[in-house]
Amino acid sequence: MRKLMMMTAVLGLSAGAAMADPLEGSWRTTPDDNGNTGLIEVAPCGAKLCGKLMKSFDSSGAETDSPNIGRNIISETVPTGDGQYKGKVYAPDRDKTYSSKLRLTGNTLKVSGCFIGICRDGGTWQRVE
Repeated sequence: MRKLMMMTAVLGLSAGAAMADPLEGSWRTTPDDNGNTGLIEVAPCGAKLCGKLMKSFDSSGAETDSPNIGRNIISETVPTGDGQYKGKVYAPDRDKTYSSKLRLTGNTLKVSGCFIGICRDGGTWQRVE
């Protein structure tokens, strides 16, 4: 009986790893209004996906200290099918949270969002291996 429970646990853990959402992982943002970029780590947060700012870079590409490190840039995000997602994206350069649409194609993520009827192109982020 104990062997059966161990096998079930191992199979459950490996199935969970195999079923990771394709959006999960590290993403490098496009430059914001100030030329800054970030490294976002997307992972599950409850039943949805979130993306925390792990590193921040200035316009020259040098790593900088940002008060937004550790903050969720992506939140409340769920897949809607065919590589598309909806949720929220926070833009530190404008200090606004946008209702977002994300489109995943291979190793690129097209980001856009709207705030009170004003829409913004968040650029195309690149997956970081």
